[in-house]
Amino acid sequence: MASDRTPIQVPELPESVADATVIALHKKAGDTVKRDELIAELETDKVVLEVSAPSAGTLVELSASEGDVVKADAVLGYLGPAEAASEDAEDEAGDEPAPAKTADQAPPAEPAPAADAREERPAAESGASSAATEEAGSAPPPSPSVRRLLQEAGLSAGEVEGTGEDGRIQREDVERVRDQRAAGSGDRPGPQAPDSGASVQPAARAGEATDRAERIERVPMTRLRARIAERLLEAKQSTAMLTTFNEIDMSAAMALRGRYKETFEKRHSIKLGFMGLFVAAATRALERFPVINAALDGEEIVYHHYSDIGIAVSSPRGLVVPVLRDTGNASIADIERRIRDFAERARDGKLDIDELRGGTFTITNGGVFGSLFSTPILNPPQSAILGMHAIKERPVAVDGEVVIRPMMYVALSYDHRLVDGAQAVQFLVAIKEAIEDPARLLLDV
Repeated sequence: MASDRTPIQVPELPESVADATVIALHKKAGDTVKRDELIAELETDKVVLEVSAPSAGTLVELSASEGDVVKADAVLGYLGPAEAASEDAEDEAGDEPAPAKTADQAPPAEPAPAADAREERPAAESGASSAATEEAGSAPPPSPSVRRLLQEAGLSAGEVEGTGEDGRIQREDVERVRDQRAAGSGDRPGPQAPDSGASVQPAARAGEATDRAERIERVPMTRLRARIAERLLEAKQSTAMLTTFNEIDMSAAMALRGRYKETFEKRHSIKLGFMGLFVAAATRALERFPVINAALDGEEIVYHHYSDIGIAVSSPRGLVVPVLRDTGNASIADIERRIRDFAERARDGKLDIDELRGGTFTITNGGVFGSLFSTPILNPPQSAILGMHAIKERPVAVDGEVVIRPMMYVALSYDHRLVDGAQAVQFLVAIKEAIEDPARLLLDV
């Protein structure tokens, strides 16, 4: 009965988000689901939203497909009583006779042949196998992060056997095939060099062109990647961006971390990193130079008398910037704990949309990826962004002597329409002084 059906609806979207894209369906019509079991994933400009079953039952109808664009409160499908699917199946079975077994039916599966046997299989047999695979290929498409991994590994979805639910390809499936190919590539003989007098035949050129065309793949940008591209272009075109640089001797910070890291972890159940120190140093510097924490709104300057610092975090879908609220009232332990929580939930696509908006300043750490020197791009409407980089031992002059010290380059990009060069340099020097002498953070000097 229609009255027994419970609609599965798109959750409420934030004001700035008009719609969402269905990127994954984890259930299909006829499946029995438990309450709060994941049914679909929706991608917005910033986060992935999960749609779960409002109650236990049977998914009697699924009206959305992967790739569909949906709006808030749209109905994705309907849940019925748990026995609804079995009753429908019995009705259909009663109306139609059971199909007779034919000679064309596939025989029971046999063990896979050895690698050598697979290589010697005739082309006709290989083609028939491929056709059968395409005909039977009903596994759900891989998630965006897995598609990206496939692309990086130079693999297509048809080359990887999925071990996930309903045959969905997982990250470990791609990594397994990628590693197997890498291990086997060393045993294969390399291409033979052509004779010096031989000329390349036109047919060979045509074959090479066809082969290259087959190795080209076009995939649509995710909504997050499209949004990132839009905002970066906006930052370059709508601001007078300039960058100033400095370098920090990390000796004192590393000594502090080495001295207290075990005690800190036992006390706060979180490791002591350098990001907590940099957030604390940036917070103090923003209090001294409030224009760095301000924003332009038309012909007005908006000063923020609080520090909401965004931390750039890498996720499988791209770079996201969750915001640490009111860092002036947070301890270093609180900051480290919240950063770890952001990183874990960004990796799993669990960040809330409200956690990605409203920052007044941003810190990005390219050093975790090995970056030695870069120019960070502003995160509008903010007027400045701090870039951290890798710590490398370098010879530096200290008290007239050349010594080896662990050094880090730092960069501050800022909107020159609002921030003067002297203010930007002084702000960066304030951070340098706080990190090189962490006691300044305790004494607030």
